[in-house]
Amino acid sequence: MSVAIIAGTAIYDIPGTSLKEEIIETPYGRALVYRVQGDFEDFIFLARHGIKHNTPPHKVNYRANIKALEILGVKRVLAANAVGSINKDIPPLGLALVTDFLDFTSNRENTFFDGGESGVKHVDMSITYCPMLRKRLLALAPNFDIALYPKAIYVSANGPRLESPAEIRMYAQLGGDVVGMTGIPEATLARELGLCYAAVAFSVNWAAGIKETIRFVADSARFDQIKANILALFIETLKTTSDADCYDS
Repeated sequence: MSVAIIAGTAIYDIPGTSLKEEIIETPYGRALVYRVQGDFEDFIFLARHGIKHNTPPHKVNYRANIKALEILGVKRVLAANAVGSINKDIPPLGLALVTDFLDFTSNRENTFFDGGESGVKHVDMSITYCPMLRKRLLALAPNFDIALYPKAIYVSANGPRLESPAEIRMYAQLGGDVVGMTGIPEATLARELGLCYAAVAFSVNWAAGIKETIRFVADSARFDQIKANILALFIETLKTTSDADCYDS
C-alpha cells in the first residue's frame, strides 16, 4: 500500500529524493501528485499549492487531492501546515501536533457527501486525526531534534488575507492554538474517506495582534533545517507504521 505526505507553504519537495509527476483523474477534477523514486517508491508527495506555490488556499481542490490519494491506494497520510501562533507556548519556528480543529472557512467544497450519486452521510469527527500516527510522531520526534507540542487546536481561516487582531482574540477565547488556511477541509475529507491522517503545524509567525507587527521567519537557515527534520520524521513514521494499526482499519 502507498502512503502520502502532504505539504504546503515552503515545502515543495523531499530533499535527497527525485519525484516523478503524475496526474490523477478524479470525479472532482485532476490532482497533481508526485511519486517518490528510489528507496521510497511507495511514497506519494502532494504539494497543496503546487511546487511553484501558485494556488491560493481558498482555491485548492481539496476533494480532488484526497480522492486521488484514495484512488492510489493510500491509507496513511501525514500533513505539514504552516501556521501563525496564537498559543505563546508555540512560538515561531515551533512545531505542534494537531489534535482538533475550529473551522472558519467558507465557500469551499468541503464534503464528498453532498447528495446525488454520493448520497448524504454524516461522518463523525470526534477523532479526526489518527491517534496511532499521532502517538508515533510524538515518540519519534526527539530523534529528529523536534520538540513537538503535544496537543494543538488548529483554527482554519479562509484566507488568503491574514487574520485581524480581533479575530485572533476570538480564536484564542475559543481555545485555538494555531491558525492556518489549509487544514480544513483537507483533514475532514480524509476522515470521510477513512484515511488515517495526522498533521503537524509549524509556526512561521505570531498571529495578528500578539506582537506589534507580523514578521515571518520562513527565510531563516534554522527554518530550512526544521523543514528537513519534519520530512525525515514523516518518512520514519510512515516506514515504521502499518495500515493495520490505523484507527479506521
